[in-house]
Amino acid sequence: MKMFFSQSSQTNRTLSEREIERNALLSDLEKTKKALEIAYAGFDNVTEPDLIDCYIYEVNSVLKRYKFLMEQAAHLNMLPEEKEHFASLNAETPAASLIG
Repeated sequence: MKMFFSQSSQTNRTLSEREIERNALLSDLEKTKKALEIAYAGFDNVTEPDLIDCYIYEVNSVLKRYKFLMEQAAHLNMLPEEKEHFASLNAETPAASLIG
């Protein structure tokens, strides 16, 4: 049995792949935001110097991931409303607040 596909179905598949990529990026951004909140909460609740260092590295690591994901969002030309949704993350690291 032969099956024929119209040109429009191929276009729809491309759009759905873009939507899948967009949704995956939004999901990663949401997970990163939660990870950053957890890292900041951990940093705020420890007094042991080694654990303070650990949380400083963790916060810096999550912030670098967030920056990478935002660059990917810019590359995909995501809507400004979606970018503003995630812009609420605090860009100041604990290390910067301790140094400055």
